[in-house]
Amino acid sequence: MEHLNIKANGINIHYVTEGKGPLVVLLHGFPEFWYAWRHQIPALAQHFKVVAPDLRGYHETERPPHVEDYRLDIVAKDISGLIRALGNDKATVVGHDWGGAVAWKLAYDEPEILERLAILNSPHPAQFKKALKSNLKQMLKSWYIFFFQIPWLPERLFLMRPKAYLKSILKGLHKETFSNEDIAQYLKPLLEPGAMTAALNYYRASFRKAPPSERKISKIATPTLMIWGEEDKALGKELTEGMEPLFSGPFQLRRLPQCSHWVQEEQPEEVNRLLMEFLFTKFT
Repeated sequence: MEHLNIKANGINIHYVTEGKGPLVVLLHGFPEFWYAWRHQIPALAQHFKVVAPDLRGYHETERPPHVEDYRLDIVAKDISGLIRALGNDKATVVGHDWGGAVAWKLAYDEPEILERLAILNSPHPAQFKKALKSNLKQMLKSWYIFFFQIPWLPERLFLMRPKAYLKSILKGLHKETFSNEDIAQYLKPLLEPGAMTAALNYYRASFRKAPPSERKISKIATPTLMIWGEEDKALGKELTEGMEPLFSGPFQLRRLPQCSHWVQEEQPEEVNRLLMEFLFTKFT
């Protein structure tokens, strides 16, 4: 793997890359960084040029100071800018958690830049918005989103017991998913000045009104794969039901039983298999 930096959308973006071939971009979620894809990068790099950036505010990528700097439309432009700065007109984008939210945004705002789209445990924005208004069970599961809206307090609580707090977030179904080394890898960048605030600003910015999108796309035409760990404690699997009308192009849903939110780390071999199968499928 190579560690490189590139300028895109006005910020410096750090990324890890390996392999040659068509471009595949991997987008991590909260509270991770490129390391979330450590099991996927070498597998995919056998056939593709893999690029796993740190999203803005995370690890070694630039950390803008304002909540509004973390709106989805802005972060999505980071990724489309990254793809173009790497000399590509198109790429397959794979996103988990907030990385998935960024990928959904690209599918609506800049579909021309997407070759294919793969989403891991990140609900379609329309499905999630509806659930937060009408599904009491999902509202209760999403309590942390509302808590994170409070200025400075969540960060202060995290810094009181950072390792314990991080372990509670990353808790999945299997104790062996995250080793002590993995926890240490994720903890170190979160302890950098302003890092936790930047990570939480994604949640805060989602409650700020953004300019209306210039694109009016009602259905996603990009071939899309959704992989969903069914034992996600924060996101109910009902968020994946009835999604077909949201797409005009090919759509595949693959649910993984006995798998939590941290799907690509908990069942890496199965996720790798599904991604490779999807990437080599010929769509007419």
